[in-house]
Parts: sequence; structure tokens; C-alpha cells
Amino acid sequence: MTQAGARRSGESEVPDLVGLTVHVARQTGHDAGLVVTSRDVDGPPLSVLTWPGTWVVTAQHPPPGTRLPRWENVMIDFEKLSGD
Repeated sequence: MTQAGARRSGESEVPDLVGLTVHVARQTGHDAGLVVTSRDVDGPPLSVLTWPGTWVVTAQHPPPGTRLPRWENVMIDFEKLSGD
């Protein structure tokens, strides 16, 4: 399916978020039409869990390339960069 076709069908392709900072991963997910969350979707928002400091995405579910309905959740694991 083409990107234009995916937009019309209301689907988004999950981008590769591993290795990005949480801030950049959230923006990348949003730009793709998805919501990036922690695995505890009922817990505190990422902005609270990852402040202060620089946090990096270490894993994600579902994996990159998966097609999801627009604005579906992509769950991430993350850790704080040492020395930050």
C-alpha cells in the first residue's frame, strides 16, 4: 500500500524508535500518526517519567514496520543516559 493509500485507510506504519531520545521518539511517533507511551499506559505520562535528564528508547512494541490504526499506542521501554 502506498503512503497516500495508508493515510486514506487510516493506518500508520510504526517507525523504528530504538536508540532515539524519548523526546524525539514521541515526536517521530506523532509525525507518523501514532501515540508513543510507556508500557504502563495507565501510569504517569512519559513527560513525568523521563524528567529530568536525557532518556533513550531501548525497546518498542510493536516492532518497526507494523501497520496500526492511526493514533494507536506504540509502547516503549527507556533508560536514562549515564552522566546526565
